Amino acid sequence: MVETTLSGASHHILTNDYASEWMGIEVLKLDDGHATIRMHLRQEMLNGFGMAHGGMIFAFGDTAFALACNPASPTPEEAASITVASGVDINFIKPAFQGQVITAVANRRASTGRSGLYDIQIFAATPDSATPDADGGPDAQPGELIAEFRGRSRTISKK
Repeated sequence: MVETTLSGASHHILTNDYASEWMGIEVLKLDDGHATIRMHLRQEMLNGFGMAHGGMIFAFGDTAFALACNPASPTPEEAASITVASGVDINFIKPAFQGQVITAVANRRASTGRSGLYDIQIFAATPDSATPDADGGPDAQPGELIAEFRGRSRTISKK
């Protein structure tokens, strides 16, 4: 599988992530505790009301969460474990529609021992108003806020 990336950003957990590949997720930015991703909403991602299926928005946010939780280039010690969701909440604020570009911006809020807390904001924009650099500054927003995703993480031994 080939990772879809921009600006040289890539993450080893996407190597066999067939769901993210099918969704067409692009990695825009990776830092310790941070990830920014985007995808284009396609017809097969819509529900019966003609808007993005909540499960698609959730899965998209979950991918940003996973990328922010796990180091892109783990040290040998870090490679012996993985960080997974111990619980998540999502609040849908506005609908998104076919043809829009959605962007998720994930940030670690707290980390203690094996537990962490992450906030992921999901935005939607028309293709001509979405910018490749979703982190263009403190006031830059890649479209309208459509969902807030909060993830609680737990680092566990890799089996």
